[in-house]
Amino acid sequence: MQPATGKLPTSPTLHAAQSARTLLTALLGNLQTVIRGKQEPLEILLCCVAAGGHVLLEDIPGTGKTTLAKSLAISTGCIFKRVQFTPDLLPTDIVGSSIFHPQSGAFTFKRGPIFANVVIADEINRASPRTQSALLEALSEQQVTVDGETHLLESPFLCIATQNPVDFHGTYPLPEAQLDRFAVQLSLGYPAPDEERRILAEQHGAHPIQVLQPVATAAEVVALQRAVDDVTMEDSVADYLLRIVHATRSHASIRLGVSMRGALTFARTARARALMQGRDFVLPEDLKALATCVLAHRLVLDTRARYAGNDKRNLVDDLIKTVAVPR
Repeated sequence: MQPATGKLPTSPTLHAAQSARTLLTALLGNLQTVIRGKQEPLEILLCCVAAGGHVLLEDIPGTGKTTLAKSLAISTGCIFKRVQFTPDLLPTDIVGSSIFHPQSGAFTFKRGPIFANVVIADEINRASPRTQSALLEALSEQQVTVDGETHLLESPFLCIATQNPVDFHGTYPLPEAQLDRFAVQLSLGYPAPDEERRILAEQHGAHPIQVLQPVATAAEVVALQRAVDDVTMEDSVADYLLRIVHATRSHASIRLGVSMRGALTFARTARARALMQGRDFVLPEDLKALATCVLAHRLVLDTRARYAGNDKRNLVDDLIKTVAVPR
């Protein structure tokens, strides 16, 4: 018989969820010392980290995309690498290549910058489709294959790709298959006027990232990602998720809706958000909060809707309002 302690017993999964929330809260607080006034995008980014997904940051230059990636790497004690995508960049510049040694007559593999925990693919749409496709295997399977030999990537592995939504001259739009590999698409945007004033005052001398310290380890991030697997999703919530996904496939303005990969990613990021809230179960609110950033970039509009200037994010927002929420 259990002793009377006056407290309700907690399940192991709930205890893990509360521990995960503590870790995610610490990471959020650390990132907010560098990226000011952007709590919602930072929370979604951390949900993506916990879900083991990748991020597409579409924003104008100078909004802190690279700084955000560096801050995340420092906060988690992870290895950070940056690849500047240009038209002359080759796949081997990303994944690495085999080098021949005449003395020994043997090849050795020289690892590329993809072998890091946090990789930023800066201006990814400026590289050729051939080079962009070098990331497909890495984003999907956390490995790369060079000369028929498979090499596992670091764990955890997070790719943050950036692109400029304004200047399209000399760019190659990411194909649907590539977009589908990114768990979320985010935009930081300009800070609020009060935050800009605060940033000006704080960065008069040193940049805050110069004094940023780790609050987690790579091993803790891996454990966090494993904890996501234990978060439950009730059948009614799973049905709600599928109704949203199916609505994207039958909408008159959408030629290509959300794939099965997108549905699985939607479920996993929702589980990660539940962890961030200290829960070991998913609520419909988790799905509603993440729907736009997880689903919008996966949609392909039909010709008429595209030329009419319809926005994918607005379409997802409208779809969410039409799908009945489980009681």
